Amino acid sequence: MLKRKQSSRVEAQPVTDFGPDESLSDNADILWINKPWVHSLLRICAIISVISVCMNTPMTFEHYPPLQYVTFTLDTLLMFLYTAEMIAKMHIRGIVKGDSSYVKDRWCVFDGFMVFCLWVSLVLQVFEIADIVDQMSPWGMLRIPRPLIMIRAFRIYFRFELPRTRITNILKRSGEQIWSVSIFLLFFLLLYGILGVQMFGTFTYHCVVNDTKPGNVTWNSLAIPDTHCSPELEEGYQCPPGFKCMDLEDLGLSRQELGYSGFNEIGTSIFTVYEAASQEGWVFLMYRAIDSFPRWRSYFYFITLIFFLAWLVKNVFIAVIIETFAEIRVQFQQMWGSRSSTTSTATTQQMMRSSVFHMFILSMVTVDVIVAASNYHKGESFRRQYDEFYLAEVAFTVLFDLEALLKIWCLGFTGYISSSLHKFELLLVIGTTLHVYPDLYHSQFTYFQVLRVVRLIKISPALEDFVYKIFGPGKKLGSLVVFTASLLIVMSAISLQMFCFVEELDRFTTFPRAFMSMFQILTQEGWVDVMDQTLNAVGHMWAPVVAIYFILYHLFATLILLSLFVAVILDNLELDEDLKKLKQLKQSEANADTKEKLPLRLRIFEKFPNRPQMVKISKLPSDFTVPKIRESFMKQFIDRQQQDSCCLLRSLPSASSSSCDHSKRSAIEDNKYIDQKLRKSVFSIRARNLLEKETAVTKILRACTRQRMLSGSFEGQPAKERSILSVQHHIRQERRSLRHGSNSQRISRGKSLETLTQDHSNTVRYRNAQREDSEIKMIQEKKEQAEMKRKVQEEELRENHPYFDKPLFIVGREHRFRNFCRVVVRARFNASKTDPVTGAVKNTKYHQLYDLLGLVTYLDWVMIIVTICSCISMMFESPFRRVMHAPTLQIAEYVFVIFMSIELNLKIMADGLFFTPTAVIRDFGGVMDIFIYLVSLIFLCWMPQNVPAESGAQLLMVLRCLRPLRIFKLVPQMRKVVRELFSGFKEIFLVSILLLTLMLVFASFGVQLFAGKLAKCNDPNIIRREDCNGIFRINVSVSKNLNLKLRPGEKKPGFWVPRVWANPRNFNFDNVGNAMLALFEVLSLKGWVEVRDVIIHRVGPMHGIYIHVFVFLGCMIGLTLFVGVVIANFNENKGTALLTVDQRRWEDLKSRLKIAQPLHLPPRPDNDGFRAKMYDITQHPFFKRTIALLVLAQSVLLSVKWDVEDPVTVPLATMSVVFTFIFVLEVTMKIIAMSPAGFWQSRRNRYDLLVTSLGVVWVVLHFALLNAYTYMMGACVIVFRFFSICGKHVTLKMLLLTVVVSMYKSFFIIVGMFLLLLCYAFAGVVLFGTVKYGENINRHANFSSAGKAITVLFRIVTGEDWNKIMHDCMVQPPFCTPDEFTYWATDCGNYAGALMYFCSFYVIIAYIMLNLLVAIIVENFSLFYSTEEDQLLSYNDLRHFQIIWNMVDDKREGVIPTFRVKFLLRLLRGRLEVDLDKDKLLFKHMCYEMERLHSGGDVTFHDVLSMLSYRSVDIRKSLQLEELLAREQLEYTIEEEVAKQTIRMWLKKCLKRIRAKQQQSCSIIHSLRESQQQELSRFLNPPSIETTQPSEDMNANSQDSNMQPETSSQQQLLSPTLSDRGGSRQDAADAGKPQRKFGQWRLPSAPKPISHSVSSVNLRFGGRTTMKSVVCKMNPMTDAASCGSEVKKWWTRQLTVESDESGDDLLDI
Repeated sequence: MLKRKQSSRVEAQPVTDFGPDESLSDNADILWINKPWVHSLLRICAIISVISVCMNTPMTFEHYPPLQYVTFTLDTLLMFLYTAEMIAKMHIRGIVKGDSSYVKDRWCVFDGFMVFCLWVSLVLQVFEIADIVDQMSPWGMLRIPRPLIMIRAFRIYFRFELPRTRITNILKRSGEQIWSVSIFLLFFLLLYGILGVQMFGTFTYHCVVNDTKPGNVTWNSLAIPDTHCSPELEEGYQCPPGFKCMDLEDLGLSRQELGYSGFNEIGTSIFTVYEAASQEGWVFLMYRAIDSFPRWRSYFYFITLIFFLAWLVKNVFIAVIIETFAEIRVQFQQMWGSRSSTTSTATTQQMMRSSVFHMFILSMVTVDVIVAASNYHKGESFRRQYDEFYLAEVAFTVLFDLEALLKIWCLGFTGYISSSLHKFELLLVIGTTLHVYPDLYHSQFTYFQVLRVVRLIKISPALEDFVYKIFGPGKKLGSLVVFTASLLIVMSAISLQMFCFVEELDRFTTFPRAFMSMFQILTQEGWVDVMDQTLNAVGHMWAPVVAIYFILYHLFATLILLSLFVAVILDNLELDEDLKKLKQLKQSEANADTKEKLPLRLRIFEKFPNRPQMVKISKLPSDFTVPKIRESFMKQFIDRQQQDSCCLLRSLPSASSSSCDHSKRSAIEDNKYIDQKLRKSVFSIRARNLLEKETAVTKILRACTRQRMLSGSFEGQPAKERSILSVQHHIRQERRSLRHGSNSQRISRGKSLETLTQDHSNTVRYRNAQREDSEIKMIQEKKEQAEMKRKVQEEELRENHPYFDKPLFIVGREHRFRNFCRVVVRARFNASKTDPVTGAVKNTKYHQLYDLLGLVTYLDWVMIIVTICSCISMMFESPFRRVMHAPTLQIAEYVFVIFMSIELNLKIMADGLFFTPTAVIRDFGGVMDIFIYLVSLIFLCWMPQNVPAESGAQLLMVLRCLRPLRIFKLVPQMRKVVRELFSGFKEIFLVSILLLTLMLVFASFGVQLFAGKLAKCNDPNIIRREDCNGIFRINVSVSKNLNLKLRPGEKKPGFWVPRVWANPRNFNFDNVGNAMLALFEVLSLKGWVEVRDVIIHRVGPMHGIYIHVFVFLGCMIGLTLFVGVVIANFNENKGTALLTVDQRRWEDLKSRLKIAQPLHLPPRPDNDGFRAKMYDITQHPFFKRTIALLVLAQSVLLSVKWDVEDPVTVPLATMSVVFTFIFVLEVTMKIIAMSPAGFWQSRRNRYDLLVTSLGVVWVVLHFALLNAYTYMMGACVIVFRFFSICGKHVTLKMLLLTVVVSMYKSFFIIVGMFLLLLCYAFAGVVLFGTVKYGENINRHANFSSAGKAITVLFRIVTGEDWNKIMHDCMVQPPFCTPDEFTYWATDCGNYAGALMYFCSFYVIIAYIMLNLLVAIIVENFSLFYSTEEDQLLSYNDLRHFQIIWNMVDDKREGVIPTFRVKFLLRLLRGRLEVDLDKDKLLFKHMCYEMERLHSGGDVTFHDVLSMLSYRSVDIRKSLQLEELLAREQLEYTIEEEVAKQTIRMWLKKCLKRIRAKQQQSCSIIHSLRESQQQELSRFLNPPSIETTQPSEDMNANSQDSNMQPETSSQQQLLSPTLSDRGGSRQDAADAGKPQRKFGQWRLPSAPKPISHSVSSVNLRFGGRTTMKSVVCKMNPMTDAASCGSEVKKWWTRQLTVESDESGDDLLDI
């Protein structure tokens, strides 16, 4: 898990106190207010005040009248006490004046408000006692705020080991995230609310008797059970004869009588959608929709609603809480305490330390648990106090008492109680001793007896460590439990005062009933019933307010509170940061060790003697006998000879060339092992040489860097914040220099002692890092050696055992038939095209489709298609259309068996069956394939005509239903899902043991307390068993949705039944087995309300605590354990569990960069014309917000259903037409602003254009046709446009991206769930296809066909009454009709089969696979929704890079040439900026990296972004072992190549400059000679004769000077553009100084060539420079010493961080 914490710097922080400032000034004249005992007394009084308000209800006073005066007295005392405290604080602080006045302190204001509420409550109670105010009046709601005073009892603990600003930021950030997720949830609620209104509308059509008249609808008018129907004959359910389909609203029923759930309008629809998203009662809504509307519409709507809202969107809340909780866990570690150790430090005696003593005690505990679990109900007349179980309990109690006394004698009492385990044992000893007292036997003290089973945890050290790791510090989980209990008490008290006066509502009459109701909402079991009953009682006016109240409480309790428990458990499962890298190293070592050994099925050949294949050489002209030689030895020469002979025939036709190529390939394969060894040895030599070169280069780098820093070359430059690229580059340079130990005395001279000490510590630290490098490399070498050893072992077995790697020990290794089978088996689609020059793989247009086709081999594709077709054929099977009697269904069976036979034969002939390296049966998948094949073959050959129930033939048909599991073996990603499920089997098994232990404890207690007491007469008026005979009339429950009242003289429908004394239908506690089954159902939070009500009604109200405690432990701890363990195992399988914080952030960054895409927004037009103005308008935030509001306004038009017959529909559609034209105007403005090509680049714009075009088409059709189809199309267009809101809101877009990516990553998990569901559906048809209808098996939910079975199983996945369906499938005679010959002729169920079927399905799907979805959502939430401080590259950095990429990629192709990367890097600013004044070397490394990795070709958006990401992180902390080694090797290679290239270019420039100077010197001397000759000829020749003749050099120089561009004054840009080639700016005054070009250092440039004539020389120097001065200035110095010093200085500049560019080709763009 990603931990958003700064674990690397946990320092002592001052305590931040968010509690009240109770320490007032010491000079206060009221001293008692500062006393600690006063503060404690006030906190106790707060709890007493809550107790008082919980007792203050009319029903409580009616049952216990003295409590009215007790509460009045308590409230009076509390009122005087808190009033005195308030007056004292006002006196000391001041009321208004002063910085710490009373009204300026938030806690003082809260206390004053509580005092005011106490006064109001007290005055109200006086009026009630005086009968001035009725106790059942709504004035009692004034007591609602009083329970909030409990905050005073716990606010002292609002102190954290963090700065106040940090805590405030955490709370603010968490609040913003929860608010954002709530908005996201509201978006989906609104979406499905709109869809529900338009797809369904009202559910008011019911089947009523034919003579029903308006205004006379009663319970007897409805069908039994109440059935919805459709007025349309083609769709929905049609009423049976004698009934007609009528709208009950037209018959006079009010909205309150019809119920509040439905899709009448948008408010009711959202309310109904939230109910369905809670997975409580959603299936009954779907059944109502199926009866009223087309079936496909209901299935599509409700299944997608459950998938998106219940499984994806709501689980984002868990991700929010986990991320927030993980951020502060280290800071709260001191507050919660550290994890306790499992060992005791106390010294014990020899006997106490012996394992024999401990095993004896644990064995006795085991026997005691077995005896207690064997207890059962023996009848009413049996005296249970003196049975054998009681005597055994007395014996065990005496034994464990003696054990405790012995330990106290050995350890001493102080040493004994110092251990927490001994304290628990002492508590059990005292409790069980009291329990064996006859009067206390089978009482509440039974808890102590059954808690002995907890001691058995010490039997398994793994289980003991797991328990300590799960529960961790007691304060952490204990604080959460206390908070949950306090929340329940406060909310129960608030609800009590809110609804206690409501008539006909008995759920909130007393505090216990209110507490049970609010606890029921917390567990989500039947919470809709609680809310519906309250809504019906309060009336239509207050129903919306009450609904919002319950929904907010349910949202907080189920999504936030339960997520806190998951976060705590995940936090306890998290490893410390220091242990993660150690675990990574150990895991790598373990993987290397496991790879060294061959599988056991191959090592079995080592048990046999070596028998290598020998050949005899014949036809030799020798008299000596030649011994036999190994065939493998001679084969090399034979192959080489064949190769030579084939190569001689190259001029022959293509067949010969192909055979030659084949021989070459076989020779290469035979010598593959030798080639690998040679390559590895060469690689090791190159690595050593590279390491030496790196050491030398880094020494020079470090020396030059230190010298420049000491020389103060950075002085005088403006201070500028360095980018992350620069920081990480300097960190790497410094680390490498320290690692190679370049400590120069010349550099360190003049340093202070502190600086030297710091350098020494850095050196030690990086030497430790170097030691870690050696360990990593050693592990890597160990892996290579293990692989090499494994290959050597395999080669030795291949050579020395002739039957090794021979399929079925018959087919030869290189047999032609085997090679043919290999070709067939391994042939697969490969459409990857490679560049013949660079060898890089080219991306094709349909590469995703090609990747899908190349996912598996052709043979596997064929088998996947055949398996799918076979499964489709099995879906048509039913108990009434069986494959044994349907020839059309047998065709698919024959095809599947034939194709699978061919497949297995080919694979066995190619790879072998078992004793070969790539055998078919080499893992569980191969075993499953053989098993499925044998079952299918046996069934096809047998094809039984009569299949009795619970027979071997029926078992064979059930095993045949495993056929869809073949997909798991054929698809690699599906095998990965299976590994993810079973790799964490150990932890899941330990959690199951813990839950079974919890169930065993409560089951044993339940048996001893409730055995035989739950049985009662089905007639509620009969109390005694003797009177339970005869018959009585029982009323029938007609409907749960309608709220009809009985009229005078009316009776509910019913019938006469015999009286029976029996246990409840679905559960009992007569033995441990039945009790365990009942508690397992309760653990799934289904049916526990029924168990609670039965126990309270038949045993007593106090025993209701039993089931509440079990549900709390099972719900809050047990089920969240499954969630936490599955998420932890998922992270461990993905390799993220052992990742440190930096490593996980790096993985998140890589995943985020893969999804990032270039911006599809074209640049703003250059001019300020009409297009530019349109661009500014369309990109303005106000314009975007206006469009979003218009989209919402148009969506509101769908608040009611668009019906042709409804007159409201016409104006709503007309308004929608107006909105459509507005959106057409928006699209037009964007097209004008961006141009059509630029508009089409964005996918969002394409979607808007599509929706707008559909809207225009709808407008035309609407005014042309004006029928129901056009209204439906208009509603669809509005819904499509409603989706565009996510793209206009950043948070919604982020969260929607989280959900979409979660769906993408969980695709194979969802497919795996469907395949499992399909297998169970096929098996359910065979086992329960003909079961009679019962409580939940009906015409909607049954197993009569595979389609209906899938629907039922999907319902079970959500937990909707799965236990009741299981009990319906357990029906046995005499309640059904059995048949001995065929299972399809009976309507009985299968008790054992139903138990295993439903329990295994629910555990696998609901507890494991659904939690994998939660794990994926948590992972993706941390990926997309992290803050700026947690990201290595923030969203602002990515956005800036996208903008710069758009500037460079002007064609919007997503690729740019490599030379443009330099330009892109120069444009980057902010954290990604590459400062060319400081980071020249980094710039060259980055440019060369792109050229090297892409061979000078085009680079993509992700290529450059990936390079920047690697350069922006500390690879030592962020990268894992293998990736770190590969990256460092690449960077070392880049540094070496850049250094070589720099030296090469420098040498070229030196040679060029020397040649230029020599040529210049020669040309000056030559010009001087010519000028002298010209002067001489001027004296000798007449002045009229002109002898000036330009030479070739002069012409060339003049041409060169003419070709140079003129310097023009251009506008300086903040950053270079594509047209700016960066011409050098040089001043004559700085000719001798290093020149700069865009911040780059330049060598001293040589002077420009001068003219070879005297006139040109005089002209060049303005006529003011004499010839002597020109000669003196232009004559170069060629001294070797000065040249060497200049070279040395330049080389120093080149190798420093501020070095020069290596030539114009590396510098210029």
